[in-house]
Amino acid sequence: MRFHHRASLTSEVRQRRRHRFYAHLLLITLVVMACLALPKNLNSLAGIGYSLTTLLLMVELDGSIRHGGKGNPLDRPFRLLGLSALLAQWFWYFTPLTHRESGWPLLVLTTLFVGWSVLRLVGFLAEEQKVNGRVLMGAVSGYLLLGLTAGLLFTGLETIQPGSFSSLRDPVASLFSTGPISQASPQMQLVDFARLNYFAFVCLTTVGFGDVLPTTPLSQMSAVAFSVIGPIYMAIVMGLLIGRYAAGKTVRTDRDDPPGT
Repeated sequence: MRFHHRASLTSEVRQRRRHRFYAHLLLITLVVMACLALPKNLNSLAGIGYSLTTLLLMVELDGSIRHGGKGNPLDRPFRLLGLSALLAQWFWYFTPLTHRESGWPLLVLTTLFVGWSVLRLVGFLAEEQKVNGRVLMGAVSGYLLLGLTAGLLFTGLETIQPGSFSSLRDPVASLFSTGPISQASPQMQLVDFARLNYFAFVCLTTVGFGDVLPTTPLSQMSAVAFSVIGPIYMAIVMGLLIGRYAAGKTVRTDRDDPPGT
């Protein structure tokens, strides 16, 4: 009995930690989106939120808080990839725009890390036995994470290939250059970070307002990729949550039915 109680308590602790992670991830992603709504000279603060998100994913998305509590042999490579993505982000933030090649590590490492993180997050959600508010927070935060990552990648792509995105209002000039290029100016001050994140969510939700356009093959294929990823994520997660909710409701109904009915 003591062993069973200890195992049950450990399971409850793991569940509480998972649910705290869902809430913290949602909070950070919402803070990043709020920073992007600030004026242009302040929305670069979103970079801090991206770093905090990467750190949170590195620390919390491991096998110890899954059902069973056993560590995953891929936890260490996952953390190393997250650390590499974090370093690439900060290297990109503080590198002058003239060094455009700094965007390539950002694109590659962030794509791999966030893709792996979303797969792990979906695995966590798939193991939840009940659908409650915290689980819904995890599902929503995963979707917001995809959109913010797309915005970061689009911004990195614009620094590598200026003019990758344009506006119907000014299709010839580069929409996202906000100042002269100099050796001392960090690129976060020269790219319209908020506008590209807006376009990222337009792609993810497949809304398609058409006010921002990808103009190069790489930017066009990136937009197509996230337009496909968004509905796939929604279909998978909604299927998991609806299935868990229906299963829990069926169990409660069976318990409430009197014998012999």
